[in-house]
Amino acid sequence: MEIERLEEKGVTVVAVRGVINFGESARQFSSYLADLLDAGVQAVVVDMSGIDHVDSTGLGELVGYLQRFEKEGRRLALLQPHRRILNLLRLTRLDEIFSIFDVRSEAIEALQPSD
Repeated sequence: MEIERLEEKGVTVVAVRGVINFGESARQFSSYLADLLDAGVQAVVVDMSGIDHVDSTGLGELVGYLQRFEKEGRRLALLQPHRRILNLLRLTRLDEIFSIFDVRSEAIEALQPSD
């Protein structure tokens, strides 16, 4: 799994490529999100366009960090999950708790801090 971080208009975009599943990739992803929380990042968009597969462990990490971000008054959203992953999010009704965007600029605008 590869992770790339970009900053755009006060929003951190985390582009992930590969798989997020039980084991090292889930730990790596979790550690990365924990570091963002520790650094005080206010808004994160997880660009999922490069993620091939997410298992229940990966989904659990996403849900856990969504809760942690929201608890601290911060925001986390998903961008462009592949159809299989989007169907999984719908099946598990996680699409009802996550903000999910198809267009990057819309995700940035929605999470952009208000001055």
